[in-house]
Amino acid sequence: MAQEQATWTVMAALDWTRGYLERAGDEHARRSAEWLLEASTGLARFDLYTHFDQPLTPEERACLRESVARRAQGEPLQYITGTAPFRHLEIKVTPAVLIPRPETEVLVDLALEELEASTGRGQGIDLRLRVPGRAIARQTRSADPDALPSSPRILDLCTGSGCIALSLIQEAGVDVTATDLSPEALAVARENAEALGLSDQLDLREGDLFGALGPDERFDLILSNPPYVPLADKDALPREVTGFEPPLALFSGGDGLDVFRRIIADASRHLTGKGVIIMELHEDNAMRAMQEAVKLDRYEAIDVLPDLTGRSRFVRLSGKTSG
Repeated sequence: MAQEQATWTVMAALDWTRGYLERAGDEHARRSAEWLLEASTGLARFDLYTHFDQPLTPEERACLRESVARRAQGEPLQYITGTAPFRHLEIKVTPAVLIPRPETEVLVDLALEELEASTGRGQGIDLRLRVPGRAIARQTRSADPDALPSSPRILDLCTGSGCIALSLIQEAGVDVTATDLSPEALAVARENAEALGLSDQLDLREGDLFGALGPDERFDLILSNPPYVPLADKDALPREVTGFEPPLALFSGGDGLDVFRRIIADASRHLTGKGVIIMELHEDNAMRAMQEAVKLDRYEAIDVLPDLTGRSRFVRLSGKTSG
């Protein structure tokens, strides 16, 4: 095999990689093979097939062999290649941060719609994942909350790689404050901001949720993709999730709502009077989260919003009560 690999062409390498990963149990072996070969050679997916007879260099062969061995052990492709796509960005990821999911792109869309409706900040932006404004469920005390200010203060809790904050900065031209408990995660977010030339608009803070803020800091829009997987679901998750992604960013108590409860309990101290909070949650928990927020009696309006498949995934809380 070593002699064959010494003269590998792109197509021979693709075929060998696909077969190897199939035998290792990769359910998407062809796409994994394409992804790893793209990363090893610098060729785009289409070019793999138009340059099928191009020989791999010794460096490309060595990179591919190492990558295939890691993938065969179940490591996510994004950690192997070191990047993940998110909306219009290519984000650096390491095992210190959660791999961005497509559902979280919808959270950014909801934030952009909030900015567009309230401040005009989103005018002209291509909201390519736009979701309907109709809520799945709603609890409202105030039918006509005031608009956000023209230059809203925005907070991203549990920022991880910074993908949410950086997308908002790039697409809406706003400044964002972002917090995370993990210094390693903040280092990744900082690298992403520097690589994208957005460092001047991103204020990164280390700390546990609102603990990273000053006591008098207030925000008009608070966003979060917090840990929300119930510990009870841990054994049902794929090995490439539980074996590689950071537990701190995944799990939130027995029912998955521990961090949500902390956020909604403390947010009123850091939210402007007519500010808005939008959070992503586990699809089985959004309605229960809404009910808990209603019992807390601190927000004027509470909505549950769908993802692209219609699943209840987002909770939006707006306006503070006197409570």
